[in-house]
Amino acid sequence: MNEVGNRKATVSLPDRVVGVEQLDELLSEPPAYLVHALAELDGDVLILGAAGKMGPTLARMAKRSLGTDRKVIAASRFSNPLEQKKLNEWGVETHKGDLLDEQFLESLPDAANVIYMAGMKFGATGAESMTWAMNTLLPTLICQRYSRSRIAAFSTGNVYGLSPATGGGSVESDPLMAVGDYAMSCVGRERMFEHFSATRGTPVSILRLNYACELRYGVIVDLARKVFSGEPIDVTMGSFNAIWQGDANAMALASLAVAQSPALALNLAGPEQLGVRSVCKRLAELLDRDVTYIGKEASDAILSNGQLGHRLFGYPRVPVDVLIEWIADWVKSGGESLAKPTHFETRDGKY
Repeated sequence: MNEVGNRKATVSLPDRVVGVEQLDELLSEPPAYLVHALAELDGDVLILGAAGKMGPTLARMAKRSLGTDRKVIAASRFSNPLEQKKLNEWGVETHKGDLLDEQFLESLPDAANVIYMAGMKFGATGAESMTWAMNTLLPTLICQRYSRSRIAAFSTGNVYGLSPATGGGSVESDPLMAVGDYAMSCVGRERMFEHFSATRGTPVSILRLNYACELRYGVIVDLARKVFSGEPIDVTMGSFNAIWQGDANAMALASLAVAQSPALALNLAGPEQLGVRSVCKRLAELLDRDVTYIGKEASDAILSNGQLGHRLFGYPRVPVDVLIEWIADWVKSGGESLAKPTHFETRDGKY
């Protein structure tokens, strides 16, 4: 397996982030290794399920990497028309429709490189059949439609289940011990990509993300807003992983260059195992708040070991201490929130 591009590329980081425009700029800034990796590949990039929390800046990063010679295409339901408008303004070609509609799927353009981001997590409890349709049936349709493409398919660290808090996190070769319909259906998603990769020779990378964080959304944002508002912090899920969303964007796109048959599984996670208690202590200092805790740290948590990804692409450009400082300043300054809690503390698999 080859390393991709320049692993030691650095980026100049601001002391603070002011406004959504600057935030989107940072989240979509491509590192040198990504520009190199995409230059080595032929064809356009198609992003399926591009209107979520992560898709728009990932699409913009792809466009900034490729320039004007190759297309970046985004397909989604685009329930918020402003998301589609923003992507168009960034030079991304958009197609609006339901990916489960096979006629819409067939109408999409061919592309040599596909990023699969569609899925269902929140609301899975009580809508189990739709969860399985989105997370397992849809990947089957995508694999049939784009069997001659390279595919980078988003998954989740939840497929591992809980792992010992002292064990360094789950690695890609660990058995999958998913709990609950959401996580089990994501195992189903992975199995479909693995099946078609093996039977049709489709190069695939499976991206077990745990967890992407920016300033409007993410585990650290959840904790910061609770500390700022004086809510007690439950430390039962006592540890977690976090990675700057811009770094996760870059690693996901660059994984197209290492996609293979049989499919390659890859954890996207920060290098640190973060303690909820210690992160909240730092946030309380930055936010000038007191913090109280409830519960007791369990002996296990949802944890991923990201070392394979770091060997391939290098360490994240935004260190976690900088991310914590940015988030605290953003929250304290009244910065925008996506108002979508991560529910990272969930231990029973019910989302």
